[in-house]
Amino acid sequence: MYNRYNDGWIEVITGCMFAGKTEEFIRRIIRLQYAKRKVLVFKPSIDVRYSATKVVTHKGISIQAILIDVNKPEEILKILKAKENEDVVAVAVDEVQFFNKKIVEILTELANNNKQVIVAGLDQDFRAEPFPIMSEILPRAEFVTKLDAICVICGAAATRTQRIINGKEARYNDPIIEIGAQEKYEARCRKHHKVLK
Repeated sequence: MYNRYNDGWIEVITGCMFAGKTEEFIRRIIRLQYAKRKVLVFKPSIDVRYSATKVVTHKGISIQAILIDVNKPEEILKILKAKENEDVVAVAVDEVQFFNKKIVEILTELANNNKQVIVAGLDQDFRAEPFPIMSEILPRAEFVTKLDAICVICGAAATRTQRIINGKEARYNDPIIEIGAQEKYEARCRKHHKVLK
């Protein structure tokens, strides 16, 4: 019989920026910790917006994390093999869209080995095109939560991340990865999301 709290699975928290993904991610980790279940939290080393050693929400809520090079997600498995981590039952990875494609097989392996895997990340880039890694993870997940924000232009449900450069919408050919927060991004609805050609 399937038991959600003892068997392995992958759960994904996704949506645009400012939708509350990291708050929900941290809430789920804390819930497991209250139940005395050991969780290891990982984040990509390129995400140092608020802290180099913690996952931090835009409101400043934080939780300790282990930094992982985006090109070496297999480090997660090495860390989990350490003797002090034998009792880890859950693995949480923030900003999962930044990792290379090896992260998909690592998350799958963890779930197949009865680890509870929680990941959070953007489903779309600033052009409103799918992040390839998230497109690979979503169909493999047992549970998916897609959150929306509020459009800064009209107040409708925002599902897109608008990149702003020097006060203007970004161009299509601008780099996909550009770490930032409110100084570079806004939440926008479909109608008000723009990418300059």
